[in-house]
Amino acid sequence: MATQALYKKRPGWLTFSAVVLFAVAVLRFISAISYFSSSHKVNDLSAGLFGNQLWGWGLWDLCIAALAFFGALSLLRGETFGRLVAYVWAIVIMIESFLIISVAPWYAASTIALTVLVIYGLSTTADWSDTGRPR
Repeated sequence: MATQALYKKRPGWLTFSAVVLFAVAVLRFISAISYFSSSHKVNDLSAGLFGNQLWGWGLWDLCIAALAFFGALSLLRGETFGRLVAYVWAIVIMIESFLIISVAPWYAASTIALTVLVIYGLSTTADWSDTGRPR
């Protein structure tokens, strides 16, 4: 007789939140590559590191992509690091969306809705862990 695994099925909302973080990681990685490829076009050095230095923005996007990628992996394993990264990402993006709502209302509204869904997904699955036992 085969033994049954003690793992509970991962909640769909938690998987949704991890997929959103993976999407953030991929898009930020693509953005970083774009910044790195265009950085030779900027010659004005008077504005500091992030003023007209596209390589600085590329490095920033690369760090955000790595954080989102490892946060999504951690979230799929049920670890606290992934939850922390996802909550911080959602709160920062929600604040940013409220700041740009007068400039890009549809974009802001859609990102607010996305962050609300991520926060909902994280908060409703707070007791899930990879071992199947509540924390």
